[in-house]
Amino acid sequence: MAVQFLINVALTILWCIITMSFSFGNLVLGFLFGTFAVFIMRPFLPGRFYLRPLFKSISLAFIFIIELIKANIHVFKIVISKEINITPAFFAYPTELTKAWEISLLSQMITLTPGTVVVAVSDDQKTLYIHAIDFSNLEDEIEGIRSSFEAAIKEVSIR
Repeated sequence: MAVQFLINVALTILWCIITMSFSFGNLVLGFLFGTFAVFIMRPFLPGRFYLRPLFKSISLAFIFIIELIKANIHVFKIVISKEINITPAFFAYPTELTKAWEISLLSQMITLTPGTVVVAVSDDQKTLYIHAIDFSNLEDEIEGIRSSFEAAIKEVSIR
């Protein structure tokens, strides 16, 4: 991945030398041409396309924002209702993530989402203990986290 970036920078510099202009606009244009060239040459270069993790990170941010908005609306409905009809509960979430930064990111995303808090991580880092303000069904809660946050974090971490 670093090789691809270095090739892109070299192509950018080569572009600026050929055009005899090192203006900001020409640097950006050269970088875009270099990115396109690296994208075309990716079967011959080691690793995956180097901008893939960036695109997946942006996708993860959008997933988090969407889940954040949905959770805010759900908690808002609970707060403004005349009768509070919720079932708070603790549950164990078995994670398939293995790296420490992945587990930490998942824990932070769950905690930052209103209505849920990660209260502990098991010693073997395979289980997160979560408190939910409105618990419906264990399978639904686990599948919801696994299909949204955990799947997107796995996509970001693939090299």
